[in-house]
Amino acid sequence: MRIAIDYTAAINQSGGIGRFVRDLVGALAEADTADQYVLLHARPNPGREVTVPGGANFSMRSLPVPERWATILWHRAHLHLPVEMFTGPVDLFHAPDFTLPPVRRARTLVTVHDLAFLLRPESAQEGLRLYLEQVVPRSIARADYVLTDSENTRNDVICLMDAAPERVFVIPGGVAPMFRPASEDAIENVCRARGIARPYILSAGTIQPRKNYPTLIEAYDRLRTRTHLPHQLVIAGGRGWLTDATFERAGRSAFHDDIHFAGFVPDEELIALYSGASVFAYPSYYEGSGLPIWEAMACGAPVVCSNTSCLPECAGDAALLVSPDD
Repeated sequence: MRIAIDYTAAINQSGGIGRFVRDLVGALAEADTADQYVLLHARPNPGREVTVPGGANFSMRSLPVPERWATILWHRAHLHLPVEMFTGPVDLFHAPDFTLPPVRRARTLVTVHDLAFLLRPESAQEGLRLYLEQVVPRSIARADYVLTDSENTRNDVICLMDAAPERVFVIPGGVAPMFRPASEDAIENVCRARGIARPYILSAGTIQPRKNYPTLIEAYDRLRTRTHLPHQLVIAGGRGWLTDATFERAGRSAFHDDIHFAGFVPDEELIALYSGASVFAYPSYYEGSGLPIWEAMACGAPVVCSNTSCLPECAGDAALLVSPDD
């Protein structure tokens, strides 16, 4: 079988869906030496490099335009340029990042990680929300099969997108083997390099409204006031969008000197931060996947997370579940 996968997110995105796609393709390269894989990607963003996964059965194909222009041509201008023009004939095309480009004959899969743009619209940039509201339903309707990361998202896709249940399948993400308890030396080295003092409470994820960081900071303030614990609060995640409320709330904290915004943290360092945390706090309003809480657990961190969306499903009885509004 000849299988094509949209590899653009793996190149242009460091975390999140980018890591999901890299891990998926890496696992396929280890598990499958018989099928032929074509990794299609838009022209990389500045500073991004293309690395080819191992395996003689993997090849790369590049679009002649960057991701932004591919999006405009395929999804806004509706230019019918089937992916087979760039991949050659394929039996299956997988779009792992919400949107499905035109496909001539191949069977198609699209992965929908969440429907946050519908269920938490106030947490999304307006332009992106409007775009997703148009393109994601069309992609779901056109795909032969839809993949989701959790049963909760599958239910959202069926109920909100009117997708036939027999076309929607749950394929949970996996925790990469590198996520395991780090050594004390590794923890101390990362903390020292980043100016983090132990003990600390850790949260992780791009800074955006859906992650609910202002409420986490409020809870941290109350914890410090009532218990006099010495813990820092460490938030590991790059700046996303609509970040003002988070930084404003941190600035008002009586313990603002102990609130540490670490920015984007690469996986090797994130493993150490998970491993050294007294607790991993994940009070998100809505998630399609529980991957961060699984990673934290794999590194030995106790987890407190929201009791909403897919998180109870993903945490089972292994975390303390709380209302994100409390």
